Amino acid sequence: PYSSAHVGHAMSYIVFDVLHRYLEFRGFSVKRVQNFTDIDDKLIDRAVAESTTVEALAEKHIQEYFQDMASLNIRDADAYPRATEEIPKIIEVIEGLVASSHAYESSGDVYFRVRSDEDYGKLSHRSIDTMRASARVEPGVAKEYPMDFAVWKSAKPGEPAWDSPWGRGRPGWHIECSAMALRYLGDSIDIHGGGQDLVFPHHENEIAQSEAFTGQKPFARFWLHNGLLNLDSEKMSKSLGNLVTIRDALARYSADAIRLSVLNAHYRSPGYYSDEALEGSERAAGRLRQAALAVPSAGGYQ
Repeated sequence: PYSSAHVGHAMSYIVFDVLHRYLEFRGFSVKRVQNFTDIDDKLIDRAVAESTTVEALAEKHIQEYFQDMASLNIRDADAYPRATEEIPKIIEVIEGLVASSHAYESSGDVYFRVRSDEDYGKLSHRSIDTMRASARVEPGVAKEYPMDFAVWKSAKPGEPAWDSPWGRGRPGWHIECSAMALRYLGDSIDIHGGGQDLVFPHHENEIAQSEAFTGQKPFARFWLHNGLLNLDSEKMSKSLGNLVTIRDALARYSADAIRLSVLNAHYRSPGYYSDEALEGSERAAGRLRQAALAVPSAGGYQ
């Protein structure tokens, strides 16, 4: 939460909101957990640039996020754990990985040994040799192997930090998600979701560290990755600076139109945000409202 949520985020949240609703409609009991990464490099950099604290910046955008989700008629999850509030569980998981030799300490940092996992790459269908060829190692980083990834980072001056067996520091991005999943959903998850851009390395690393910690219990039974949103003919991304925030979109179109636009395509397909598409969805949403109002037994449109 280092910036405002954009319509690419909305695409993912709408997809999984509909999945949640459909599973309950079919009689399943659903417990949905969505975590906030309220400490990472981007948050720290943005907080410095805006002369504020990481905590204040994260809180600002988390509260804005909740308002955006309510405006899009997206149901609340059952729990919203935050990385900064789950440090004891994160440290517990890292200690377990170190004890089993799946992770190692190096100058105050702790890294996961990818070569300790024979199935590493199974989600993204990549081999370690192929990944190693394109791996980059930052200068001064003492890894045993280029693909090893940080699960704990030693403290840098002025950054938020917590005490740990390896000294003051903070969790790596991947480990926090595993720790929160293990705490709130148990050793195995039925469904793990996210955008296609998270398959590698994030979800791949989640599988490796989680299954190493639990003794190779399957981390997730099913993986669902929604497609990414494109702005007309180009991919929407922060790096390109072509983002449309959820609030900007809602100022022009109804929540129903935005939801319908996302749901017009298969969830794994790329989405396209354009005035033409949204205007068409607005008209289609209006026809659905009229149809619902015309059926007395439906109780009216809600």
